[in-house]
Amino acid sequence: MKYRKKPVIIEAHGWDGSEDKTHFPPWLKAAFKKTDDNKEPTLPTAGCAWFAIKPRTFTLAIAIVTREGQVFADAGDYIIQGIQGELYPCKPDIFAATYEEVAE
Repeated sequence: MKYRKKPVIIEAHGWDGSEDKTHFPPWLKAAFKKTDDNKEPTLPTAGCAWFAIKPRTFTLAIAIVTREGQVFADAGDYIIQGIQGELYPCKPDIFAATYEEVAE
């Protein structure tokens, strides 16, 4: 059988790699506020985010705790807030192939 993904409106933010959070949408700022001074929380909970140095590449990334564990958003990635408030990163090419802008 084949299936089509239901049309769902999500919120997303294209991260430019900067540590300047002033351009972050409120839902992403709130994810950073869940941690202490943007450091990895001692008891990570889904929806937390902080700036981190990515292992192996030693590049700046945004660490995001998902229900499946910790993932990283690299500069240029989109950070998506899903329909249940969950956060996850998405590579720009996959984002462009999957989503289109919705007029508000």
